Amino acid sequence: MTVVVADTSPINYLVLIGQISILPSLYDEIAIPPEVLAELKDGNAPPEVLRWIEAPPEWLRVRQDRTVHDDPALHKIDLGERAAILLAQQEPDVLLLIDDAAGRAEANRRGIPNVGTLGVLRAASIRKLLDLPAALKRLAETNFRVTESLLADLLAEDSERQRRANR
Repeated sequence: MTVVVADTSPINYLVLIGQISILPSLYDEIAIPPEVLAELKDGNAPPEVLRWIEAPPEWLRVRQDRTVHDDPALHKIDLGERAAILLAQQEPDVLLLIDDAAGRAEANRRGIPNVGTLGVLRAASIRKLLDLPAALKRLAETNFRVTESLLADLLAEDSERQRRANR
């Protein structure tokens, strides 16, 4: 079974767009390190996220990194991303949910398979768990940053998938 480790950002945005329930539909269990839990509970988090994390779902597990080390390659990235990468690298069969470009680059350098919020939404759309154009529209109403060309590519792919399914 693949272990899914999440950083703060994908959870934050899925809560904000009302699609957090796709996570347990895609994956059995999501693990987060205590640092990510702290970021989700931080007073600067959006009110919707704070309300959601007050009563976290059963599928969300807080797991501590079992190693102690000072890794200079991780000093340039946020504490939550660092902790998520360290937790993910302990698992033999893992998928890391992370949006930050520097964090994803470091995960790639370490050979940790990873996907961001857009990849989660794409996977959910492929499994017919959500309407991708509607989800992307809601995401665009947040402070999520993405290039117009990437959004256009995702929408074109989704449109083609829908067209083929309706043949």
